[in-house]
Amino acid sequence: MSLRIYNSLTRDKELFAPLAADEVRMYVCGVTVYDLAHVGHARSALVFDAIRRYLTFRGYRVRFVKNFTDIDDKIIARAAERGEPWGDLTQRYVEAYTADMAWLGVAPPDVEPRATDHIPEMIRLIERLLAAGTAYVVDGDVYFAVRQFPAYGRLSGRDPDDLRAGARVEVDERKRDPLDFALWKASKPGEPAWPSPWGAGRPGWHIECSAMSMGYLGETFDVHGGGQDLIFPHHENEVAQSEAATGRPFVRYWIHNGFVQVGTEKMAKSLGNMLNVRELREGTPTHPGGFDREAVRRYLLGTHYRGPLEFWEPRIGENGRALGRMQGVIGRAFRAAGDAGIPGADLAWPELRLSLVEAWLDGLTGDELYDQVVTRMRQFVEAMDDDFNTPEALGALSELARVLNVYQEGGLAGPRLDRFRHGAAVLLAQARSLGLLWSEVNPYEFTTESLEEFRALVEAREAARKRHDWKGADEIRAELSERGVLVEDTPQGPRLRWKQEPASR
Repeated sequence: MSLRIYNSLTRDKELFAPLAADEVRMYVCGVTVYDLAHVGHARSALVFDAIRRYLTFRGYRVRFVKNFTDIDDKIIARAAERGEPWGDLTQRYVEAYTADMAWLGVAPPDVEPRATDHIPEMIRLIERLLAAGTAYVVDGDVYFAVRQFPAYGRLSGRDPDDLRAGARVEVDERKRDPLDFALWKASKPGEPAWPSPWGAGRPGWHIECSAMSMGYLGETFDVHGGGQDLIFPHHENEVAQSEAATGRPFVRYWIHNGFVQVGTEKMAKSLGNMLNVRELREGTPTHPGGFDREAVRRYLLGTHYRGPLEFWEPRIGENGRALGRMQGVIGRAFRAAGDAGIPGADLAWPELRLSLVEAWLDGLTGDELYDQVVTRMRQFVEAMDDDFNTPEALGALSELARVLNVYQEGGLAGPRLDRFRHGAAVLLAQARSLGLLWSEVNPYEFTTESLEEFRALVEAREAARKRHDWKGADEIRAELSERGVLVEDTPQGPRLRWKQEPASR
């Protein structure tokens, strides 16, 4: 089995061969922090979180860098509109984004740089471009001379001669060519500014990611990711300025995720059809109780990352039910195994490896379950090895859960229990390599007494909700949570489950 990745640069699936045999250096463009994260941001974050986790599962050491753009025209405009310091605005939205990603189970990057912490590196990179003759200064601004980089357009597949100013290209009559883009912008009165050899100003958007990615990962690294809307001009400009400065290839594999759509339209602020992650957490008009985070995660991973995803809230519930079937199998395995537990259940995600899962198969030998588990396990790996095909991988997990559920109906005494435990270990490890089945695994059972007590609290919460007493309902939910019980609002009514938070996701 070998991993193949669709490379946006070559427009083909390629055998993945990182620069170092056992290490992957990976950079993903983060958000511009002037508003709350929306579902499109969530999809991109989950896609690259799943890719990172699976590469780790495959045995690679992954160094993952994802930035915050915390200085930008939009940030300056939003801060002025609200009458607050731009640094306060960006800090608030960095914290909001971090909380949203934690709710979705997105693992923190190894490095999460902010643009404003790396101004000196950007200035040095611009100086290299000026020395190479691929940049020029105009009235305190510095521009990259696109025509001095013959390979411009290679990533996006666009011919520079066909591009016109105004189509996502900044218009400025002082530029030598309409395609030239800003590396440094002279400050205007009242704007944030930093000193530079060309006068006070701030960096252009594109230079930020080149300076930060190469600063942490080297002048050539393995994977650069982001949304499809970043291919042109952002990533195209990153390639041009980086390779013009270093004379070396910038990135080996470019990975881009597709858009989230509402109907036939892209989800976008400009169209007024955005849904924020916070709304998914706290509730929407059609789902006031909020959604289960792993159901959201499974839904957003249920479409291949390169394709568009048409967002429709009821599908989150469908994914929750599919997830529940897997949770049921794992819960039964925990309860039946008792103190023996499930192999690997105590491992944090960076410790999970395919080699461990393959070793657990030895616990299934000599039984009809062996071939079925091996088949589903291989289907999962083959799907993920084929350009991270999460829909097919999720299908393999569902099939494995079905196989294990049928098997346990034959009884779990003696060797059958041990084989069931090992089969459940395979399911749990592979699901966790996608960031699933971390907080929802239920190794306990409700006692009759506690169940009656908790049900009474749930009924009181439902009564409060019907009275529109949201504060009272939230207080009851908080009380249940403090006692280790989660109440989940489903189309069939509220559902109770024990809460089990792992030490590390």
